[in-house]
Amino acid sequence: MNPTTSAASSSGSGIPPSVLQPSALEILPSRASSIAEAGKAGGPLNCGKTSVAGSVSQRACVFCGSRVVLYPIADALHIVHGPIGCAAYTWDIRGSQSSGPQLFRNSFSTDMQELDVVYGGEKKLERALLQLIAKHQPKAAFVYGTCIVGLIGDDVGAVCKRVAAVTGIPVLSVASEGFKGTKKDGYRAACEAVFHLIGTGDTTGISPYSLNLMGDFNIAGESWVVRGYLERMGVEVVATITGDGRVDAIRRCHGAKLNLVQCSGSMTHLAKKMQEVYGVPFKRVSFFGIEDMSAALYDVAKHFGSPELMEKAREVVREEVAKIYPQLRTWREDLKGKKAAIYVGGAFKAFSLVRALRTLGMRTALVGTQTGDASDYETLREMCDPGTIIVDDSNPIELAKFCLEQDVDLFIGGVKERPIAYKLGIGFCDHNHERKECLAGFEGMANFAREVHASVMSPVWNFVPRRATRKAEGLKPEGLKSVEPDLACGPQSAITNLKSAIVRAVA
Repeated sequence: MNPTTSAASSSGSGIPPSVLQPSALEILPSRASSIAEAGKAGGPLNCGKTSVAGSVSQRACVFCGSRVVLYPIADALHIVHGPIGCAAYTWDIRGSQSSGPQLFRNSFSTDMQELDVVYGGEKKLERALLQLIAKHQPKAAFVYGTCIVGLIGDDVGAVCKRVAAVTGIPVLSVASEGFKGTKKDGYRAACEAVFHLIGTGDTTGISPYSLNLMGDFNIAGESWVVRGYLERMGVEVVATITGDGRVDAIRRCHGAKLNLVQCSGSMTHLAKKMQEVYGVPFKRVSFFGIEDMSAALYDVAKHFGSPELMEKAREVVREEVAKIYPQLRTWREDLKGKKAAIYVGGAFKAFSLVRALRTLGMRTALVGTQTGDASDYETLREMCDPGTIIVDDSNPIELAKFCLEQDVDLFIGGVKERPIAYKLGIGFCDHNHERKECLAGFEGMANFAREVHASVMSPVWNFVPRRATRKAEGLKPEGLKSVEPDLACGPQSAITNLKSAIVRAVA
């Protein structure tokens, strides 16, 4: 199998599904440098670039990147300055939970119309902010710029300053025009906005053993789980940025002695700025899987240099692993040798998933991210088994091609990847921010393993066309390097439907 095939017939428009052959499931030539294979020599992956035109990228825009990072700050007002479609696109798309205020669950918008584009939307934005702040009494307000705002030149920052002077609360402009770059640029815009809050609060009473959880968004209550482990060790969590976030806690978070950065893509920029300005060091960690969750707790104890903290960390790990490991061993017997594909947002999540699957006896056959950098992909090359395909900013046709060629049993991704998996007849595990089940920490590993086992071992996959055809022809899964058997399934088969969808998407 050659992951860097140069043909690009699938990208042409107007190709009827009936003539779209498996050989047409080939990558665009301009995408070749963004794909690699573990165990083979090659230069660094081309990454961090604007998506290739026509490839129907799975990556979100700058606006979406900033919105999903700041959205979980529960007691702030979030208003989108732009067309209503932008607000609808990002409304409630994280499964973030709040232990108190629910204001963040609303998606306010200035709903810009044609006349606003012609004459400008600054007055409309100012009126909306004054009305919403008076009604909801938020601790702060975030105003998100969109593509149309960047085009017509509304001075959102000036409006925010005027409203802040009148209302007495921080009103922060988020420079998140969607056309400015990639999703990662949206993360940076979010960090720049929230940094204006940091350093404005009183740090009295903060423990010498204290930290901020950064890049955890409390999806299905995951921040609460991790906070519980840390508090059992005797470590104070000053602020979570941004899961179940509070403006007042963020304003004083510069008094913490450590930043623990979970989602490296979204929060590393903010952690570096805090280190530079306030001298707060940071560590990049992951809370997914037994190995990484344990390492995160040990890293905290090592940072503070306390033997007592280290002993408490070991105690927490022993107790939690003892609860879940017997069941994990049972599931591992069934899952041993199965193969999985991973496509997620950040590279650190990908690292953790590779390790977690290995704990379950599974092999990672395909792994990709939306926001990884060259060093992240080099790490994936080193940690993955030879033959694993590694991709940056992939698209549906690439994901379909590699899933079929690698004959995976499970696809781990987000909402945009689910239809691809099901149309190919592959089990799916949702590991993105829309999910409603906790997957972080030790109990999260048990939840993850349970879902993986139920998905992979379901008998329904024995009846999907590709498996039925392969069984009839006596083909072994590990020997399948072509998608030809799927063509025998008829025009109504799942793979034909996917081909039709791909053709419509690129036409």
